[in-house]
Amino acid sequence: MNIGQVAAASGVSAKMIRYYESIGLIPKTVRTESGYRVYSDHDVHTLRFIRRSRDLGFSVEQIADLVSLWQDRDRASKDVKAIALDHVGVLERKIRELQEMASTLKHLANNCHGDARPHCPIIEELANDEAAPLPVKPDAKFGALGKAPGR
Repeated sequence: MNIGQVAAASGVSAKMIRYYESIGLIPKTVRTESGYRVYSDHDVHTLRFIRRSRDLGFSVEQIADLVSLWQDRDRASKDVKAIALDHVGVLERKIRELQEMASTLKHLANNCHGDARPHCPIIEELANDEAAPLPVKPDAKFGALGKAPGR
């Protein structure tokens, strides 16, 4: 199968397939004499595994661990479970932080008249250098979380 066929069969874009290959998440594929990648049914199965893992929000690093465990028939299920439960903790923290953000924004919006006047508590709060920090600070690596996983 060529990359377009594998992309359609796996639900993973050709660009992401090339990326996963470049970072070693999937093995380098066989190439034809003209340089085209050739994929197997096993590659499609692996890409579907990766896609489902991404759909659940696992990081690329976690997916690499999961793929490794999936391919290891002597794996301990406790290792897989530990990765899943760690991820659940991250998701639960994200949920709490998003709820805090929504609550803060609702409070600010409830105090805004939303009329033609220029006075707006939302803008004032965002511009207030003296205000207490909002519940969640954005972070370049973790987006709105502001915290590394596990902290």
